[in-house]
Amino acid sequence: MKLIRSDLMSLENYAGQRNEFRARVMAHKKNRHIQLGENARLLFEDRLTVQYQIQEMLRIERIFEAEAIAEELAAYNPLIPDGDNWKATLMLEYPDVNERRVKLAGLLGIENRVWAQVEGFDRIYAIADEDLDRATDEKTSSVHFLRFQFDSNRVAAAKAGARLALGIDHPNYRVSLDPLPEKYRQALVADFD
Repeated sequence: MKLIRSDLMSLENYAGQRNEFRARVMAHKKNRHIQLGENARLLFEDRLTVQYQIQEMLRIERIFEAEAIAEELAAYNPLIPDGDNWKATLMLEYPDVNERRVKLAGLLGIENRVWAQVEGFDRIYAIADEDLDRATDEKTSSVHFLRFQFDSNRVAAAKAGARLALGIDHPNYRVSLDPLPEKYRQALVADFD
């Protein structure tokens, strides 16, 4: 379910509740950050993580006008899963700037090679960067937005307890997390509600 203005706290209320709310969101995110190999990480978004992002943007930018709040909601609501998909941010992490430049050049197209699998079904590949293309002809971006779209049979199987797996099968970066540990599995299956 998408967020509406009444779901958000005013700047004043948020200031009073921020520490408690932030602690709750950080604990929630622990089961939504999934490391894939040494240099790739997926952060799976949901209504709570998106609400936190919006609240933080309103706070940082001191946004309190209705039109500007509506713009933030319009920008972030597409990151909330729709009940038959997962939405994630893929981060390619190379701390050294020179290494990053070289590695990202070798990982062109990686955003199209991230997959999810429900036991008993073929892999599905994420749909990447629907909002805008983040890669160039020379290199991929270090951040991509992904949507994993599931059919009703996969959703039903996952909800019934089928094993889940995630991975990347790019020629220069291959990794598989199979089975997906239970704490992650539970968090992601909840996105199908």
